[in-house]
Amino acid sequence: MGVSKGFGPLPDDGAGPLYLQLQAVLRKAIDEGALAPGDALPSERDLCEHYGISRITIRRALGGLVGEGRLVRRQGAGTFVSDRRAAPERVEKSFANLSSFSEDMESRGLVPSSEWLSRTRGLVTPDEALALALSPGSPVYRLHRLRRADGRPMAIEHSTIPAYCLPEPALAERSLYVALAAHGYAPDRALQRLRAVNFGPEEAALLAVDEGAAGLLIERRSFLRDGRAVELTRSFYRGDAYDFVAELSTG
Repeated sequence: MGVSKGFGPLPDDGAGPLYLQLQAVLRKAIDEGALAPGDALPSERDLCEHYGISRITIRRALGGLVGEGRLVRRQGAGTFVSDRRAAPERVEKSFANLSSFSEDMESRGLVPSSEWLSRTRGLVTPDEALALALSPGSPVYRLHRLRRADGRPMAIEHSTIPAYCLPEPALAERSLYVALAAHGYAPDRALQRLRAVNFGPEEAALLAVDEGAAGLLIERRSFLRDGRAVELTRSFYRGDAYDFVAELSTG
C-alpha cells in the first residue's frame, strides 16, 4: 500500500533511539487526527523502506503503541489505528464455569495474548499465606499480566501461586491453567468474589480507558481436587467489555 498521509519524517536532530523517534511521529499523527481510527498502517516492509530503518526497530516502535492502546494488531490483517473511545466486543463470562482468560477468548474466536508486567519469586505474605493455606516462609510466584484479545487490552491479572506448582513462572506464558495442568496441578474448583471499582491512573493507562472509568474486580481462589489452594488472583476487567452471568435454579 506504500506510505502516504500521516507519516511525517523522523526528527532532524536524531535525538534518542530510532524506535522512540518513530513512536513520537506516529503518536503525534494519531493524536492530531492525521491517522484516523480504523486506518490501516503500511506493512513493516514499506515502513522500513520509507524510513530507512530495520524491521526490528519498526516492530519495537509499533509494539509500544499497541501497548499504549493507540494501535491494534489483527491476526492475518495487519496493524490498525484503534478507536480508544469504542468499547470492545462484549464478552459473556459465566460464573458457573472454571475457565481461564485464554479459554474464554478462544471460545469466542478471539486471539488471546499477554504482556508481562512482572513475574517474580518471593516468600508468601501473611495475607497470601492465609488465602493459600501456606506456612510462613513458603516460596510463591507472583505473576502480573496485561491480558489482550485481538490486541485490545481487556484485563489486568495479579496472580500468586505456590512455587511447588511450576518449575518457573515463565511457563505460564500462554495460559496459567494450561501450565498448571501440564504439571499436575489443574484447579478443580474456585471461589470468586465480584465487585465494582473505578480505575486509578495506572489501571486506566494499561487498559486504554479514562481514569475513573467503571471496571470490575474479581478475586478468585482456586483449589485442587484434594482441597489445596493453588491460585490467588485479583483481576481488573474493563467494565465496557464484560457481562458476567450465572445460571440459577430453585433446587
